[in-house]
Amino acid sequence: MIHAELLRDQGILIITPEGALQQSDFESLAQLVDPYIEAEGELHGVLIFTESFPGWADFAALLSHLKFVKNHHQHIAKIAAVTDSKFLTILPAIVSHFVHAKVRHFVYGDKQQALAWLQSREE
Repeated sequence: MIHAELLRDQGILIITPEGALQQSDFESLAQLVDPYIEAEGELHGVLIFTESFPGWADFAALLSHLKFVKNHHQHIAKIAAVTDSKFLTILPAIVSHFVHAKVRHFVYGDKQQALAWLQSREE
């Protein structure tokens, strides 16, 4: 399950995974952000906040995640991965080749620093 909060006034989506990711999580995320992106053009940032990566519940969830990324990455300016997960700490190096957004890793305790980076004009 994913807990998601859209800070509409800032154009920032905060995602907190709680347990294995489900296909329905990404459908819910799309329903939350698509109207905002349609109205505003893009999200200024996405903050992924999880101490460790919970993985996917099944293959359908993985495919749904990939589809969400494919359909939304052009409309996201920055992504902050706030985590101590070894898997997610390498995220910026990997996804920078595939997504439009600037991606940066922050250690799990630096949520406020990550949020400040998303709010800033700093690349």
